[in-house]
Amino acid sequence: MGEELYGLSVQDLQKLENQLEMSLRGVRMQKDQVLMDEIQELSQKENFMHQENVELYKKANLIRQENMELCKKGQNFLPQIYGTRDVTAAEGSTQNPHGFSIGVDSYVPINLQLSQPERQCHEMPARETRSQ
Repeated sequence: MGEELYGLSVQDLQKLENQLEMSLRGVRMQKDQVLMDEIQELSQKENFMHQENVELYKKANLIRQENMELCKKGQNFLPQIYGTRDVTAAEGSTQNPHGFSIGVDSYVPINLQLSQPERQCHEMPARETRSQ
């Protein structure tokens, strides 16, 4: 705190100053080492994330290509199922007799659901039998 420095000679003050500078230099070196270690760790994480990003990008492209191939197969398959092929060259789509189309750039998912058959008017409800 500087309160006990009154009785020190100039040479003692210079020694004290050198000790303080050496201590400060040690603290700064330790701080620099900690920061360098953190920078190295973050750099490794960055490289790992970059590699992971590249792999995910490749997977996304592969899935996109597979999706396009499936769409093309679907365009060729649907007309075979329904026996009609109406290809519009301008639109690049295939139409079927049921009123829906699949375009080359179409990525809309198709949701199909099962439902119970509707009861016909001419069907008679089952009669209940009573046991006596």
